[in-house]
Amino acid sequence: MTNFNRMITGKTKLLGVIGHPVEHSLSPKMHNAAITHLGLDYVYLPFPIEPENLEVAVAGLAAIGVVGFSVTIPHKQAILPLLAEVDPIARAVGAVNTVTLKNNQWVGTNTDVEGFVCPLRKYDRNWEESVVVILGNGGAARAVVAGCKQLGCKEIHIVGRNPAKLQLFAESWVDSPLEVKLQVHEWSALPSLIPSANLLVNTTPVGMYPKVEESPLSIELVSQLPQNAIAYDLIYTPNPSKFLQIAQNQGATKIDGLEMLVQQGAIALQSWLPEETIPVDIMQHTLREHLGWAS
Repeated sequence: MTNFNRMITGKTKLLGVIGHPVEHSLSPKMHNAAITHLGLDYVYLPFPIEPENLEVAVAGLAAIGVVGFSVTIPHKQAILPLLAEVDPIARAVGAVNTVTLKNNQWVGTNTDVEGFVCPLRKYDRNWEESVVVILGNGGAARAVVAGCKQLGCKEIHIVGRNPAKLQLFAESWVDSPLEVKLQVHEWSALPSLIPSANLLVNTTPVGMYPKVEESPLSIELVSQLPQNAIAYDLIYTPNPSKFLQIAQNQGATKIDGLEMLVQQGAIALQSWLPEETIPVDIMQHTLREHLGWAS
């Protein structure tokens, strides 16, 4: 791991992450490793901001010259009206996770979308003919939908347990600038969807630590995946999740949430730093080492 032992001075430029809580965030680890590797005079700090203090905090970050910051739960939606500009993808997703100071104004983007897509681009697939099944219809699912639209996927299916929330999810994309077309289904539809799913994405928290033995789908359902399917879990602890273990045992290609976390972070750094090439491998190695995983 890169040692973070350089001097911070009055000239050091500030970056950070806002959230509540934010103590658990892995972002400072990976961002400071990349910054140190690049030899830049920046530092990335966690800023715990309670929801009622968000507006004054955002103004305060500008006042002390923060170059940019990441946004995590619970501020991704609440921050939108506090920004001078929000890019179309973030507006369509309805959430901002990266903010940059441009011309003394805060500009919001959403790097989760491209962060989700980056690991998929490594695989030679005909995305225009691909069927995607997304488990869950929360905020994370919105970034996945936008990413699948970027890839040009043929069909996008959302599966959830609450019919009213599913309907609201579908309606929220009707006038989207991304022109997303999707279908929503209740959980009972999975047996008919899985056999045609070239990409199966879990956006639910099922299987996350400490309930590491849980999976959103049974072995029987996952075994219905077609050949060469990709199973993608946004969860990164445990690694692999029970869902990904099952999928891999059935012959699917697995992608874990750590790849998305690192890629979205690298895209954010690219918007803040003068360097164009971000050491993604350093960021990934740092987190894997921190989490106690074999490289």
